[in-house]
Amino acid sequence: MRVARVPVAVTDPTPDDVPTVSCSRCDREWDLAYELDDLQVGNQALEQFALDHERHTGHFPDGVETWRADCRRCPETIQRLSENAARRWAETHARHTGHAIDLHHADDEATTRVEPP
Repeated sequence: MRVARVPVAVTDPTPDDVPTVSCSRCDREWDLAYELDDLQVGNQALEQFALDHERHTGHFPDGVETWRADCRRCPETIQRLSENAARRWAETHARHTGHAIDLHHADDEATTRVEPP
């Protein structure tokens, strides 16, 4: 009986192509090796770094645009990196409170109104 040989992958412990993120307010640049290797968040590495950075510094790194949802009636407001997350919050808030929400788009000046059902 013959057993197929599977090639062993050789991994470079210091790859050259690790994505980097910069922040002009902090005057620093980071690579995302920690998010990729230790946290193992894969495609979510940039999002995870951006959220952690904002949580610890109060601002997002360069080039990160957020979706913002502002309640038109109460002081509730949120920022999310994805449209789906911001829209989900807006629709849930509108449903439970009866308040209208302004959803501000991340990449332009457009605003969408989310009305209660």
